Amino acid sequence: MRKIFLPLLVITAALFAYSPYYINQAPYESTMLLVQKIFYYHFATWMAGATAVIVCGVASGYYLFKGSVVADRVAVATAELGVIFGAFGLISGTLWGRKAWGTWWAGDARVSMALVAELIFIGYLLVRKYGGPGSEKLSAAMGVFGAATAPFIYKSVDWWRTIHPKTSVMSSLNDTPGGVIMWNIVLFCTLAFMLLLTVVLAARMRLEELRADLDRLYLEAED
Repeated sequence: MRKIFLPLLVITAALFAYSPYYINQAPYESTMLLVQKIFYYHFATWMAGATAVIVCGVASGYYLFKGSVVADRVAVATAELGVIFGAFGLISGTLWGRKAWGTWWAGDARVSMALVAELIFIGYLLVRKYGGPGSEKLSAAMGVFGAATAPFIYKSVDWWRTIHPKTSVMSSLNDTPGGVIMWNIVLFCTLAFMLLLTVVLAARMRLEELRADLDRLYLEAED
């Protein structure tokens, strides 16, 4: 991973540098006009955030059953990234909702469940930092529980009555005027955020490795 880290970083930076120009090429939505363009980062952020929490859940489960130190490091790193991407998604969603729904917070099923998931992973980090001995196991259980909310958040707009667009809106995007370029921009921004997730995760994992090495050196020095 170290060999490809720098090329990935350069590619990610290039994608983000170009993304505003690409988004500018998308046609305006008829009712929200310019504000609708928040969607391209909003959707991509949630895709990266959802990936982070699912990876956290899988890594947490593996750590609980196998005691893998590497899995524990992955879980911690992805929990932090899930919180960051989730916060960005919630903030961008409220900005979009203010124009689309006329309110900053509508109590929508998906938005409310996303907030609950965000709080679960914030709790994961707090337990991990301040929980004392055994907090690794408890936070891992919270990671599994938090990841389990992801499919419910995704399908909430189809299962319950909600003002949030249904999941079918993405598949029908190509049928709308200018939908092809809009769909291409969605994919482009999603790729950029997924690469950002990969790059930051790699850097965060390296930091955990260095911390472990430093702790080992301290223990050896004390002996």
